[in-house]
Amino acid sequence: MNKISIAYKTKTNLIKEIEKDERIKVLEKKSFFQKLSFLKKEYADIYFHSGTLDDISLTNIKNAKKVIVNCKKLKDDILKKVDVLEENIKVIYPSVNLNYQKAKKVKESLCKKFDIDSTPKIIYFTAKNLKTSGVKDFFDIIVSLNSMNKQIIISSDKNQITSLKFLISKYNFGGEVLLLEDYENENELFLAADIFILPTYNKSFATNILRAMYFKCAVLTTSINHASELIDVFATMQKPDDPSTSFKVDALLSREDDLKTIQKANRKIAKKYELSKNINKLNTVLDNI
Repeated sequence: MNKISIAYKTKTNLIKEIEKDERIKVLEKKSFFQKLSFLKKEYADIYFHSGTLDDISLTNIKNAKKVIVNCKKLKDDILKKVDVLEENIKVIYPSVNLNYQKAKKVKESLCKKFDIDSTPKIIYFTAKNLKTSGVKDFFDIIVSLNSMNKQIIISSDKNQITSLKFLISKYNFGGEVLLLEDYENENELFLAADIFILPTYNKSFATNILRAMYFKCAVLTTSINHASELIDVFATMQKPDDPSTSFKVDALLSREDDLKTIQKANRKIAKKYELSKNINKLNTVLDNI
């Protein structure tokens, strides 16, 4: 049986699963000396692309039978730069492989653990790099809110939170902001949260947006980020310091019914990208190689 060869820039949950398929052969990344050799180069039947379009990516895309990208914006960028058929580029959004639990109990348990009131709505912010993900803009949004119906939680690794403490000292938040470093079960924080805000400067698809949606959060993020393709106009920030954001968050904090409607709609959208469903989408591509 001729196997279908694949190559990828970043290993995702979807790729980990498809590697188990007996039809699949993964092309190993070439060493420096292999790249210099005059041996015939082997290209993958299916190339999974994410992130920036560098020269290596463009070469792999040109020579692949099918290309899988994680958003429509990347597909558009490829079509502008590479002479390939549009039908050969397939969009499969990042996969969700998470254990959903009832948020109310998780929130009550979390608030009890940290001795905070479980009544206010939790606004959550997290990122590996807080600065490029817009933490200063996040603080400016929080400062501008009129509603008192809020508890802020920010989590990241120890180094990020340590650096953040200097910035946060410039704001008069009092006990309104809870900083958590190296928190073991981050899914708990998403489950407990009501609103997730990510005023990021990064273009690459922020998977935390999809995770927040799956865990039934209202989300807001910048239009520059590829994950914004999954949210509506109301939830889209034109830029990290979009002045309308605080008004939108205040509206969510004061209108319980609207907040619940958005939360339910977000979960419904995110469920479309569960790992099992994305595997089915990919199998359709494999069947046509």
